[in-house]
Amino acid sequence: MNICPAELNFASHLAALNAPRAAKPAYIDDTRQLTYGELAERVARLGGALRNLALRREERILLLMQDTADWPVVFLGALHAGVVPVAVNTLLTADDYAYIIGHSRVRAVFVSGALLPTVQAALKQAGADIEHLVVSQPDGPLPAGAHELDTLLASAPLAPAVRTLSDEIAFWLYSSGSTGKPKGVVHTHGNLWHTAELYAKPVLGIREDDVVFSAAKLFFAYGLGNGLTFPLSVGATVVLMSERPTPQAVFQRLTRHRPTVFYGVPTLYASMLASPELPPRDQVGLRVCTSAGEALPRDIGERFTRHFGCDILDGIGSTEMLHIFISNQAGQLRYGTTGKPVPGYEVQLRDESGAPVAPGAIGDLYIKGPSAALMYWNNRDKTRQCFLGDWLKSGDKYTCDADGFYTYAGRSDDMIKVSGQYVSPVEVENILVQHEAVLEAAVIGVPDHDGLVKTKAYVVLRPGFEPDANTGAALQTYVKQHLAPFKYPRQINFTDELPKTATGKIQRFRLRQLEEAAL
Repeated sequence: MNICPAELNFASHLAALNAPRAAKPAYIDDTRQLTYGELAERVARLGGALRNLALRREERILLLMQDTADWPVVFLGALHAGVVPVAVNTLLTADDYAYIIGHSRVRAVFVSGALLPTVQAALKQAGADIEHLVVSQPDGPLPAGAHELDTLLASAPLAPAVRTLSDEIAFWLYSSGSTGKPKGVVHTHGNLWHTAELYAKPVLGIREDDVVFSAAKLFFAYGLGNGLTFPLSVGATVVLMSERPTPQAVFQRLTRHRPTVFYGVPTLYASMLASPELPPRDQVGLRVCTSAGEALPRDIGERFTRHFGCDILDGIGSTEMLHIFISNQAGQLRYGTTGKPVPGYEVQLRDESGAPVAPGAIGDLYIKGPSAALMYWNNRDKTRQCFLGDWLKSGDKYTCDADGFYTYAGRSDDMIKVSGQYVSPVEVENILVQHEAVLEAAVIGVPDHDGLVKTKAYVVLRPGFEPDANTGAALQTYVKQHLAPFKYPRQINFTDELPKTATGKIQRFRLRQLEEAAL
């Protein structure tokens, strides 16, 4: 295995790797194409622009931009200059951005034109002393004092990359906030290098001749690896999409650009398979797909492979570990499981006292690996709870079978205790979605009239099925046929959609809040 160099600026590392392929397309977005040579030049000019704006090493900028070729220019340009980009979700509210701006103390904001009104509202609310506002692809006149990104780059010098250490702070990501306020997760230059060397090349098998397309956006840890770290580490070509990843939007890119590698999430794969517009196998060029964010149900994986002749390598990663650390692999794929630890990472399942659990038992997942974040910014208590020496406590529950395959059992705070026995909501959900009537399902625990906790399922039906008592009874019977009787949902609530984070993770806590509000 390669050893990460002690001195590493990841942006200049990528520029050196790709210097021989300057004419090759690096990015294809909705409106333009950027070659590797053009990318390297714009990154160096962004470094010069930051210097012209008097931004110094280790100071922070907010990166709130849609997935266009400008996103990697700003992200890598900041790394190139030793400035720290704080990449944030484009789907948040002005309140969320106001919190993040105040929490991160950024000195400048780089924003897509379509998101400018929301940022302006956030800046007003935060009362932050932002010195520079830079707009990518503005929709109209710029605010007073703001800069247009292309104009800023055109007048900037080609700055040399600063010398940084692999352990030096490179960038922040904010957690999705599925359980509360988003946390600022601090990552290094070396963490990017490790995810490419440990997962992308040996497990995913990404190659220079690949065309890759990620439904997960670049501001996510998953999407950042998919659409920047991994392809640029081998010289592949990346397809970017600004709009939401609906099945129809994804199908357009799969058939137009024929990517060979596609990165999705379980809810999207389910929606794709349910769509009447699902393209036939011969209209796409897929050779491998990945899934993360939530456990991929076995039925969805098997149906996708039957249709496209292409495996989905389901895995689990986290913002704190930057990318996937347990994964299915080619030749070692078992749908319904998350796979085995990625070489270079160690995994343990522990009980509530911190001791190893018995084989086959549910335990808390702990991970040790070189891509772990340094800390949560300005959150010492949470840092101490999650970063335990060399180990990270993930907050996920898992089991491990005799063959070494790990199976997701849910988030620690999602586990349900029924009749004194733990029930994994994911286990029940995976059975429900195997029924022909069910598109999506989420399971929580609710107290009955005696105050005893029982399982309740929220179910999104496929078109053509009626949300009535007969369908509910059929689903309950189906679960009883496949799981221990105490696990079946005593109640079923039919709904048009489930609450989710922008990454596609089901927010069971919001369903619990609905139940509490109804009491």
